[in-house]
Amino acid sequence: MIKILVTGSNGLLGQKLSDQLRLNPDIQLINTSKGADRYPNPTGYNYHELNICDRNEILVLLANVKPDIVIHTAAMTNVDTCEQDQAGCWDLNVNAVAHLIEASKINPFHLVHLSTDFIYDGENGPYDESAAPNPLSYYGASKLAAEKLIETAGISYSIIRTIIVYGVAAQMSRNNIVLWAKSVLEKGDNISIVDDQFRMPTLAEDLASACISAGLKKAQGSFNVSGKDFMSVFEMVNRIADYYQLSKENIKAISSSTLNQAAKRPPRTGFVLTKAYEVLDYQPHSFEEGLALIQKQLSN
Repeated sequence: MIKILVTGSNGLLGQKLSDQLRLNPDIQLINTSKGADRYPNPTGYNYHELNICDRNEILVLLANVKPDIVIHTAAMTNVDTCEQDQAGCWDLNVNAVAHLIEASKINPFHLVHLSTDFIYDGENGPYDESAAPNPLSYYGASKLAAEKLIETAGISYSIIRTIIVYGVAAQMSRNNIVLWAKSVLEKGDNISIVDDQFRMPTLAEDLASACISAGLKKAQGSFNVSGKDFMSVFEMVNRIADYYQLSKENIKAISSSTLNQAAKRPPRTGFVLTKAYEVLDYQPHSFEEGLALIQKQLSN
């Protein structure tokens, strides 16, 4: 029986991990998140409320549970909020990781840590794992700092970097670009979208599979994990409209320089996925296949 503990289990990725892990007879799943459990099918796992920023809570829980694998999804991911609340961002994105590292040195486990394409400056995307990081935002800097803590800690780890995660989950606290764009287009409202930022959006189910594979294989090092379709954010929204047969006449292309956002975004990221294909047996859906899965889930 392999014990897997998930942080941030109420989030989109956390819920997809539960979907894939909780009914596996060889896995004992321990879910943790801030506040009450929001997973809609609360069977096949144990749940513990956990403040990931509280060192003592982490040390006590992990000493009691003694997991074999920790998949750490909890983070502050709103890029502008991170820029405006840098202390809170550092506490959640860096200090929490330091607590997990400390716990792993007392009762060793394999740490699967979620990171981001925002550690790159977006000048030379798509990137492979050997590319030099150069974050433009405090969010990117905090995630890079966490990566460096893990890499130098002498522990067993996988770092999974990803890009624009989308999907459907219960009682989601944050929207994602697919659900947001679909909703706005269905209402017939105007939608202004940047055409100078390029990404490879990632289906949450695919990302969950990669995290589980990395944990079970104890795959060492960093892995770039995303969808396989490279496109501008503007093209992304147009493809959403095409797939769901929604009018595109209200979609307007704008430059990111007009948005006046608190944090800078990298213009062109994207990933070379060869390492994930070869080491993690990663098999991502196409963007349209992801949209089809979302449509099926929303229908149910």
